[in-house]
Formats: sequence, structure tokens, C-alpha cells
Amino acid sequence: MTDTRDRPQITLVTPPELELSTFPDLLGRALDAAPVACLRLALSTRDEDRIGRAADALREVAHARDIPLVIEGHVLLVGRLGLDGVHLTDGARSIRKVRKDLGDDAIVGAFCGASRHDGMTAGELGADYVSFGPVGATGLGDGRQAGRDLFEWWSEMIEVPVIAEGALDEDLVRSLSPVTDFFAFSAEVWDAEDPAARLRALDAAMG
Repeated sequence: MTDTRDRPQITLVTPPELELSTFPDLLGRALDAAPVACLRLALSTRDEDRIGRAADALREVAHARDIPLVIEGHVLLVGRLGLDGVHLTDGARSIRKVRKDLGDDAIVGAFCGASRHDGMTAGELGADYVSFGPVGATGLGDGRQAGRDLFEWWSEMIEVPVIAEGALDEDLVRSLSPVTDFFAFSAEVWDAEDPAARLRALDAAMG
């Protein structure tokens, strides 16, 4: 089953802090550099006004390219800001309620760390996708990584699309491409001197 899988797609995740006077142009160049299936707004601030202004600016850039924009965590802002859905970071815990609140047309995804059980539960409760990570080694979090075996198992047993994310590089992208549906890139792109070129390189590594 894994050898018939389509080429993975890209979810591009915003940096946690961004400068609205320059970032929309930078984002536009990145979105034009490689095919991106979804944009995720993932700001560290909890200031509703700042989030709203960022969402307005980035929605315009994304929707002009027919790319949906989802927000990380802030379910109540989805309808208010005209966004396409939400990326939940608490595994399967709130899927059922969020799906009921947002309806069937909204994108609802769940980050499930490295937990196969949480991923299966999220899928059963109506998540449109499940994401696992970090895939690469990082000093952040609790040290657990989502290994290739998790994605292999998922790709053979579960139909819900899966995203690989966290501390990715070209070698990991090449390794996981046969067994994942999406890669989510954030710091891997934005920390580079030329984010558009970096996204192109990561896209090329998918084969």
C-alpha cells in the first residue's frame, strides 16, 4: 500500500512572531516558490487584535492563491476572521465539540505528538487530518519523537491523512515521503536566509 501513495503535499506554518509590514510579501514569495496545500497561522501571542490583523493580511495572500488558511488553537476566531479551519494541539480531546461548533465544511486537524492512540481517536472523532511530531531531534518538548515506524503503520492501516512535522531536514523528508500525506514546515523555512529557496529545496526532497 505504501508504494502507491501520492506525493506528499506541504502545509506551511507561520513563524510564532512576524512583522506585518514585511511578512506578507515574504509569504507570497514562499507560496509561489513551491506548491503549498494549506497555510497555518500559529502565532505565540494571545492578543486577539494582533492575531486578527495577521489573519486578515495572510488570508488575503493565501486565498489569492486558493490556499486555505487555518489557525492554531483559537477555535472561536475561525468564523469571526473568515478562516477555513483550526489546527488543534491537544490531540483528540476537543475534536468532537469543535467539529460540532464549526460544522462539516471546516478543516479540523489534530496534533497528536507521537501517540498512535491519540491519532486513532482523533480520526474516529472526525479530524480531517492527524499530525505527528517532532520527527527530528529537538531540544524542545519532552524528547519523544515520532519515528518512521509510526508513519509506516498509519499509512498501511488508517485512511485519515497524516502530517509529519517538527525539526525536518531533506534526509527526513526523503525517508518519510513514501509514508506520509503532508509535511508541515515552519522554522525549517523561516529561519533560512532565503525562505523561498529553502522551501523549494524541501519540496524537491520529496522526489
